[in-house]
This record gives sequence, structure tokens and C-alpha cells, in this order.
Amino acid sequence: MLHREMPRNGDSLSILGFGCMRLPEKDGTIDEERATQQIRHAVDHGVNYIDTAWSYHAGQSEPLVGRALSDGYRDKVKLATKLPSWMVHNRADMDRFLNGQLEKLQTDHIDYYLVHCLVGDLWDKIETLGITDFLDQAKADGRIINAGFSFHGSSDEFTRIVDAYAWDFCQIQYNYLDEQNQAGTKGLEYAATQGLGVIVMEPLRGGKLAGPVPPAIEAIWNEAQVRRTPAEWALRWIWNRPEVTVVLSGMNEEAHVEENLRSADQGRPNSLTDGELQLIHRAEQTYRQLMKAGCTGCRYCLPCPAGVAIPVCLEIYNDLHMFDNTQEAKFMYAARLSGTITNGAPAYASRCVQCRQCLEKCPQHLEIPRLLEAVAAELEGPDLEAREAVIKQVFTNASTWQ
Repeated sequence: MLHREMPRNGDSLSILGFGCMRLPEKDGTIDEERATQQIRHAVDHGVNYIDTAWSYHAGQSEPLVGRALSDGYRDKVKLATKLPSWMVHNRADMDRFLNGQLEKLQTDHIDYYLVHCLVGDLWDKIETLGITDFLDQAKADGRIINAGFSFHGSSDEFTRIVDAYAWDFCQIQYNYLDEQNQAGTKGLEYAATQGLGVIVMEPLRGGKLAGPVPPAIEAIWNEAQVRRTPAEWALRWIWNRPEVTVVLSGMNEEAHVEENLRSADQGRPNSLTDGELQLIHRAEQTYRQLMKAGCTGCRYCLPCPAGVAIPVCLEIYNDLHMFDNTQEAKFMYAARLSGTITNGAPAYASRCVQCRQCLEKCPQHLEIPRLLEAVAAELEGPDLEAREAVIKQVFTNASTWQ
């Protein structure tokens, strides 16, 4: 496992961090046995940065991580979690959330504490409420060691927030499709010039860059002299940047853990050739031709007041256009959104009532209502009821087999 140094404090951090937003699930909740095994296996093989947050897995992630890091594992890692900034209404809330997180995580300090999901307006609000005083006090009394923020706004907002406080580090979305999106390369480089460590999230765009990949993308990777998996190409592109300290991967399959651990043995700065970088650029251009929605599956748009499963709608919509398999996409749309399997209400795109609340919450600033109209037009239609009947029959038979 390769390591890089955090600029402000000299911490030697594994270039691969374990992100706990997409842990394996079973029966609608975290599969604790598998998640714990995966986290501990990663730590046993060199990962020393674990990232979670108050909101991940509807509040289940932090307690799970606390239990997974028992039996001596807490001492082996740097632990990161986040203040849910959108839930803060006064200065006392900040201490209340942090103290609750310390309890849930079974620790007396957070090594890397982030103000979560900042954009310019939200920063202005919590700055007025006393966030800088809170961070100073929490550092002084030892509850947090390093203060940072995660970011989902524009490049100009990023620069303004970097300059507003003596941050130790920041966390940005960055991958070969997001060089110009949000903080982007400009923000990455600016943070580095200011001495901040940079943690990268969404390196695989919510798993979309990992596979299965469209045939046109696979053909590009097959041209490479050194064969790598799609996930490794994406990770190596980020690690090629010397400004990056840690790349977070939301691993939830044992095979993903092993693959990423292998990749992290090779992720040195400036290690990709010009030819390899050109291949990645071609893959990026091809994806842009295929994708219809830049959704990462972060779920910040939820809950939808009308009950639309927005990330699932956009995921299947993108798959339809990336893989050009209309029948499979339509079947999956009915299977996942009809409510038959979940015993719940339908969550189709057509349920959107144009309330536009999702626009305020989407970190990618997607025109979600417009996209949902397109999803409904392409994936619903007159045969939807027939597909629902097939799903119901299949599900009934599956229940009988069990």
C-alpha cells in the first residue's frame, strides 16, 4: 500500500481510503458481518483512512463503523466523519452533533472532521452561526484533530471557502469525467497551493466508471499495452495527480476491495504515460457521448415528496443509453420501481409533481424534473402495466421457491 503525506501535519495516509457510504446491505439494512469483514480486511492490508458521515445509510453507518473499529482497529486508522451542515440551526447544534458522533463511533476524538456538503450559501449560513469558533474549540479540546470540509458547489465558491478558514484539508468530487465540474482541477490545484490535503470522493462516479462498461469504452481499454480494469484506469488517473492525498472508494464487494488494494500498490504520481492519458481522455469523450444524466447516486435528492426514486430512475436511464439494451432497461425499471419487490408504492419518474425541491439538494446541479420527464417518456409507456405483471409473477414464484 502506497502512502502520501498530509501537508499540514505530516500524517502518512494510505492513498486508498475506505468510504462507508455504500456498504453491503441485506434486507434493507447494512450487512454488518460482511461490512465489518471488508473494513477490517482493508485495514489489515494497509488502508488507514476510514470515512463515514452522520447521514450515510440513514444514520446506520457511523455506529457500524464504531463497532467495526473495535478490537484494536481504531488505533490502526485515521477516522473521518462529517458535521451534517444542512441540519445545523444554531451554535449548540454543532456540539450536539459532534458529541453524538463521538458516542456512535466509540471514540474520544475524530482525526479528520469535515463540514459536510458545502456550497456557497450553506457556508455563509453556518459561518454566521459560528462554525469557525466551533472548529477552533473542538480542536482545542481534542474532540477533533484536523478540520476540513467536503464540497459540492462551483469553482468560485470553492476558492472562497478555502480562503475563509485555516482548513487542514478538503474533500472534493474528482474523476476523469469531472475535471471541470464542481471544484475540478482548478480547485484541486488551488487547494494544494494553499497547503491543504485533498481527499477525493466519487472517483468512479458512483461506480459508473468501474463497469460493466459499454462496448465502445471496452474497445478503448483493449488498446492499452498494459491491461487494467476500468476501475483501475479511473483510480490511477486520480493518483497520477501529486496534489491528491487520499482517494475514497465506496467498496461493498469483496472483489472490489481486492481489486482496489492491488491498484493502490501502483498509484504513484506522474506514473501514467502520455499514451495512457490519451486513452483515458478518449474514454471520457466517449462516455460524454453516451451518458444522458451526470448522476453519481449520492442520494442527496431524497426523500422526494412525491416518492420518486430519483437516483434509480437516472441510473437506469443512463444504462439504457450507455449499453443500448432497451428491453433489459425497461424490465429493470419495472422491477426496481414498481413497488412489487419492496412491497411499497411505485417510485416511477412519472410521479414527479415538479415541486423542484430536488434542485436545491442536488450536488451535481442537475435539472432533475426535466430529466425525469425524459425518463418517463423512454422507460414507461403503454407496456409498463404488462411489465409489472411479469415482475409480479416472477416475484410470486420466487417467494414460493423460498
